[in-house]
Amino acid sequence: MKRGKKYRQMLGKYDAREQYGLDQALDLVKDLSYAKFDETVEIALRLNVKAKHSIRDTLVLPNSFRAEKKILVFAKGDKAEEARQAGATYVGDTDLVEKIQGGWLDFDVAVATPDMMKDVGKLGPILGRRGMMPNPKTKTVTFDIKDAIDELKKGRIEFRGDKSGVVHLPIGKVSMGREKIAENARLLIDEVQRKKPADIKGEFIKSIAVSSTMGPGVMVNPKEKA
Repeated sequence: MKRGKKYRQMLGKYDAREQYGLDQALDLVKDLSYAKFDETVEIALRLNVKAKHSIRDTLVLPNSFRAEKKILVFAKGDKAEEARQAGATYVGDTDLVEKIQGGWLDFDVAVATPDMMKDVGKLGPILGRRGMMPNPKTKTVTFDIKDAIDELKKGRIEFRGDKSGVVHLPIGKVSMGREKIAENARLLIDEVQRKKPADIKGEFIKSIAVSSTMGPGVMVNPKEKA
């Protein structure tokens, strides 16, 4: 891939082959960012996993950096009222299912009560490919509507390993203090480490890299995330 002049200049400021402690790596990421907008800071963890393993969970990062999400809730009766009281952006049942089937998608995340999934399941081809389908594994199929909405408003996110065993996630903005970005990164690393399958021998997290949206990647020593 051909890189621009500014990107190549940034590469000359550090050793791309060296592994740094997390704090130093994040300082470099901030120093190496060059875009005119507030770049997102991203982290990628390459895992020692087998094809049969599924690494997936949710967490609430301690330091929020995203705009508040538009939350849609599929629910009826008391649970629908609970969703409204908790601050859901949209609340409905089969009316919302029909609206989405008609092409409407003006929301960021969907939550459903279990009794609604028979109807919501019809939206699989639409929401599934966008990663927006309610799922018990991501705590978006639940009767605990208030708690789900509260966590989503605080910035609850999903992490999952892709087919090559990489977990890739945004953890902050360049404009944030390094300490806040590092706190988000450490929580994610710890949570991923807890998902280590029992049959995996040796190191679970093989490598860690951090970068800004436009900047080059900086390697982090997995044993020096302090």
